[in-house]
Amino acid sequence: MNEAGEVAGKVKKIFRDRQGVITEADREALTLELGDVLWYLSELSTRLGIRLEDVAERNIAKLADRASRGVLGGDGDLR
Repeated sequence: MNEAGEVAGKVKKIFRDRQGVITEADREALTLELGDVLWYLSELSTRLGIRLEDVAERNIAKLADRASRGVLGGDGDLR
């Protein structure tokens, strides 16, 4: 969770301090942080016996369902 928070913190500062202008240095720093997030996600998925492909497919299906019902915005997993 800490690694995801580091990504969020960097993105927040880009939008808060520089109106969303992303520099090459930002891109490089975010690439490194996202690599950490990806590693932890992969490790957790492996330990749970869940393929990342299945995670992605289910997320796409979930978002497509929400879009078809007009509930992409809002809160909660069960919209």
